[in-house]
Amino acid sequence: MNGAEVLDVGRDAIWLTIQLAAPVLIVGLVVGVAIGLMQALTQIQEATLVFAPKIVAIFVSLLIFLPLMGALMGGFFREIATRIAQV
Repeated sequence: MNGAEVLDVGRDAIWLTIQLAAPVLIVGLVVGVAIGLMQALTQIQEATLVFAPKIVAIFVSLLIFLPLMGALMGGFFREIATRIAQV
């Protein structure tokens, strides 16, 4: 493998990491903003109120997006295995 191929694999790995993390992070962000907005509207200033709904929402999003994540990782592994076999 030359330097360009190594950089290509590294770029693909970073892009895969972003694709795997983005759905869960976006769900956490949306739930956190919604709870924060509700706290601001109702003037409930409890700092720990955000954690339970966020944990549940992230767990549910992991259950929903796990097949997609597995497919992405499987495709990346097949690509890496193909590159290894070509060397």
